[in-house]
Amino acid sequence: MALTLATPASAQMDDGVIELRDGAMVVRLIPFGAAVTQIKVPDRDGTSANVLLGFATPAEFRAKNDKVSFGATIGRYAGRIAGARLSIDGTPVQLVANDGPNALHGGGRAKFDTQLWSVRKVDRRAVTFTLDSPDGFQNFPGRLQVAVTYRLIGRTALRIDYEARTSKPTALNLTNHAYFNLAGEGSGSIRAQRLQLMATRYVATDAGGIPTGAFPPVAGTPLDLRTPRPLGMGIDSRVAPMGARGYNHAWLFDKPLGALAPVARLDDPASGRTLTVETTEPSIQVYTGGYIDGQDRGPSGKFMKAYDGVALETQHLSDSPNHPEFPSTVLRPGQIFRSTTIWRFGVKR
Repeated sequence: MALTLATPASAQMDDGVIELRDGAMVVRLIPFGAAVTQIKVPDRDGTSANVLLGFATPAEFRAKNDKVSFGATIGRYAGRIAGARLSIDGTPVQLVANDGPNALHGGGRAKFDTQLWSVRKVDRRAVTFTLDSPDGFQNFPGRLQVAVTYRLIGRTALRIDYEARTSKPTALNLTNHAYFNLAGEGSGSIRAQRLQLMATRYVATDAGGIPTGAFPPVAGTPLDLRTPRPLGMGIDSRVAPMGARGYNHAWLFDKPLGALAPVARLDDPASGRTLTVETTEPSIQVYTGGYIDGQDRGPSGKFMKAYDGVALETQHLSDSPNHPEFPSTVLRPGQIFRSTTIWRFGVKR
């Protein structure tokens, strides 16, 4: 696809990498998985570093990213579906189990993060990726037309806007799977970095990660992040509901459904970098990378290990199609799905 570039501040490189730049903030993306591959922002001393885990080249993303989904767009359904089964308007839908008996991120091996998206539009501050997902993809009904737009806001933030239309009633849940390390990729563990969530309830799950339908209070648990806490306090805790691989839990926000509001704040005391997450979504899945296997190198040349990054996945709840009391994830013909998440970077002096 031929691209008309508005200014040299945004360019598609020879290897397909698209770069957005404003001041010291640099964002790199690729069409494979509609993925964000790098975000460079300065620390308190003005030194820039890439704060995302990932691979050095698009070829490595294509070859390896199906097991970790670094920076990729997730769909058709982010999170888990119990028993790889759901029904829409009384019609059963059998998905492809890929997480024990359950379907994770839609099920099967072919997912949105393994698709080559089209580049619809690029200007000096934004890029839009599109995907025409056929009826029956991952066994979900409906031809789904999806657009994901990444746009720089000022010199400190990246806004992600999702939009989708369907030809048949379907279930849809989209997110981005970036792993953040505010000390910089290759710097090691994120245990000392502090996370705050604007949530008083978490999502109770069974042993397979499927929501039970209960939303217990966070008070008195390692999931109480109402004030900033080092991630290591949870990663290294074995107090319920923590497991042996750190955070891989969801929280339900108290904000009105669909309202764009700050929901999470991550900061790195060493570098001074901060990240505030704003979203219209009702929930967040926090995953501290406990299953990263340590076999792959990042752009720094260092091996990426468990707990070297944290994913902050703003989304609807797992298994929502099987819980009518949850916020709905059903999309119907004639409707337009819209969702927004903003990553706002800063520096704490």
